[in-house]
Amino acid sequence: MPYSIKEIYYTIQGEGANSGRAAVFCRFSGCNLWSGREQDRASAVCRFCDTDFAGTDGPGGGQFLSATDVAQAVRSQWPATGDREARPFVVCTGGEPLLQLDEALLHAFHTWGAEVAIETNGTILPPPGVDWICVSPKAGTTLAVNAGHELKLIFPQPGAEPGRFADLQFDEFFLQPMDGPARSENTRLAMLYCLEHPRWKLSLQMHKILGLP
Repeated sequence: MPYSIKEIYYTIQGEGANSGRAAVFCRFSGCNLWSGREQDRASAVCRFCDTDFAGTDGPGGGQFLSATDVAQAVRSQWPATGDREARPFVVCTGGEPLLQLDEALLHAFHTWGAEVAIETNGTILPPPGVDWICVSPKAGTTLAVNAGHELKLIFPQPGAEPGRFADLQFDEFFLQPMDGPARSENTRLAMLYCLEHPRWKLSLQMHKILGLP
């Protein structure tokens, strides 16, 4: 199947459990909760997204005809002179990556030797064999993915309070302050919640602090 990719780039993972780790980000175009167009934001299920995932015009982006083509484009971003003991790390994100990430593409990444992570809203089941599953629930949706490695909740979200997800089968639970004009206050509230509920950890968007993509 063809794949629509917004951008492919090498960076430092800035959020959640893998924060600080070198990774190639493969950002898929499209989402099932918002079109990505500003004129549609007010009517979207998710109205606070801060990511440009519309189109295929980003660095390394485009229309790819095969899973092999995508895997080769991603592989080209991993440093050839890097630590040989470090397994290549690929983060499939979006938009919503599970609209496109399928068994063929996952196999192509694994054939290269990569560890594959997904960042998903959790409304679509992933193909078997994903190495790291990070679910970021959105208010007004029904989770299809109720277990994984990491749950990362944007906070605060009316209708998606942390207590709704605390009993799900995830290894780690993170609160990430919602970006925007109220970010400082949201950070304070998230910090207080983590102090009162130690199962939750605070996730900050380190890449924004560092000026990374």
